[in-house]
Amino acid sequence: MPTPRRDWRREELIVAFNLYCKIPFGRIHIRNPQIIALAKMLGRTPSAVSWKLANFARLDPTLKSRGIKGASHGAKSETDIWQEFAGNWEQLAFESERLLAKMTGRKLEQVAALAEDELPREGKERERMVRTRVNQQFFRATVLAAYRQRCCITKLAVPELLNASHIVPWSADVMNRVNPRNGLCLNAIHDRAFDRGLLTITNDYRVKLSPALTDALKDSVAKDFFLPYDLKSIELPTHFTPDESFLQYHNEKVFIQ
Repeated sequence: MPTPRRDWRREELIVAFNLYCKIPFGRIHIRNPQIIALAKMLGRTPSAVSWKLANFARLDPTLKSRGIKGASHGAKSETDIWQEFAGNWEQLAFESERLLAKMTGRKLEQVAALAEDELPREGKERERMVRTRVNQQFFRATVLAAYRQRCCITKLAVPELLNASHIVPWSADVMNRVNPRNGLCLNAIHDRAFDRGLLTITNDYRVKLSPALTDALKDSVAKDFFLPYDLKSIELPTHFTPDESFLQYHNEKVFIQ
């Protein structure tokens, strides 16, 4: 039987925060199947797990800025875990996925959806590839959850056509590769345009088209894809709002003026 009153261990807090990242704030409740599954895995009640996620929510600056509160009280250990993730998303995301894999009896290669024939047999290169893919999967799951599985520009809600787009490119900032505040949920076409600097998101969260699209917009198809969204506000995430410094980088370094 679950034992709801025992103290939370660090490993349990890490996997709980992993789940906090992967579900929208509005789905933190005891009937959520993901919460029920994690509770069973930890030997706790769904109520205990949902309350822990609500405790994390009280620390979320995005929710605070919108006047939304999580639980009114919490423990220092929750603050410590939040700060650990915020200080090193690359390491803590991987650790949380590693712990989940261990608890569920899965290999990290399965978590990363990697086939054996895609990997070196052993060694540092294999470890690097697995780690990279695991973190990419975490980043995608977290960003898409924050945007409720919808493109922030068009509101398209077909997950197979959505990407977790890096604001500061993957190759340009190692420390923020897995930081969800460096992510946007975009459909595949607008993702490619964003990546190539043909559009950007301004610091007040509006779409801005590049002058480099001027000739392309003479085509009716391209016009329909882009022009209706110029200067329109994006749909903001439930949590992990894009960091303004990352948007500024994209505006200055990637966007074609």
